[in-house]
Amino acid sequence: MLLLARAPPPPVAATNYSATSERALRPGRLPSSRAVVAMAAPAAKSASSRGGQKRKQVASVANPLVKHCVKLRLSAAYRRSCRRLLLVGLAPILEMCRFELDAIDHLLLLDGVEIPEVLREFSGDVVFVSAAVMKKVSGMQSVDSTEAIAVMHMPRHFLDLGSHEDEDALHGLFNHPKRILVLDGIQDPGNLGTLIRSACAFKWDGVFLLPACCDPFNEKALRAARGASLQLPIVSGAWHDLHELMTKYNMKMMAGHPESSSDASKIHSLSKDLADSLLNESLCLVLGSEGNGLSSETLQACELVNIPMEGTFESLNVSVAGGIFLFMLQPKHKIDSRTLTP
Repeated sequence: MLLLARAPPPPVAATNYSATSERALRPGRLPSSRAVVAMAAPAAKSASSRGGQKRKQVASVANPLVKHCVKLRLSAAYRRSCRRLLLVGLAPILEMCRFELDAIDHLLLLDGVEIPEVLREFSGDVVFVSAAVMKKVSGMQSVDSTEAIAVMHMPRHFLDLGSHEDEDALHGLFNHPKRILVLDGIQDPGNLGTLIRSACAFKWDGVFLLPACCDPFNEKALRAARGASLQLPIVSGAWHDLHELMTKYNMKMMAGHPESSSDASKIHSLSKDLADSLLNESLCLVLGSEGNGLSSETLQACELVNIPMEGTFESLNVSVAGGIFLFMLQPKHKIDSRTLTP
């Protein structure tokens, strides 16, 4: 376990945003990411610097930086408008920083906490906050396990086709993909984050989120993904966007489906033979939610495949089933260790 050492806070006085900045963050039209970054700069005046870091202090929960962070935690629309996300807790921050240390805008530390050694190279704003501010931003009642929060840039390889003007960027992210995981209405952030992590572990090319999926940058989804959200291309779009991708790259569409919920004669069983037959094909694998199952569009567009089970259960948790599918159907260069048999 990595422990944070307590140290005296820097000798600075708490400061607040200007009234102008506070008015700019009141509910209404979401500010652009450039505007948010501009407003964040004067949130608290620099008290000292060390190693390029700008140290600041915020003590009031009414400070607009605090309000900005709370909105990032609670609102997917606000996160996407600002192209920023919030990481709560030192462990997920350290996991993300293995990939993009420069992506951090602000590092919030509880008053008296020493900057972790692994973050000494961080050159952005270090903001020391009171316990009341840390509770407000994290949404937790205690700060015992929450001594650090980071405001980060959203990954460049996340594309929201619902708001993005240049749909050509979709093909820039997926250049001749061999394996894409498609999630259809996955609303549980823990399941969604775990599936993204598994897709990254088995070298799939990316994840496509159909409507009704939860936000991949939800706090729980980020925790479950364990840094995979910063490594893997993720696209949020509609069925027509997916169909365009499927047609352009001649991708086969398959969907995981419980055998008992449909005509079993029309459903493939997952096996090594089936996986081997798909090695040279480009594949989209669609997984639906446990509650609502697959959408009608998915059922019409996809061949169905199930995981053979001898027990009395009809289905598995979607993240468990997804892990099996992703392992068995992984790209050609990752198949040597497969052991599941018919």
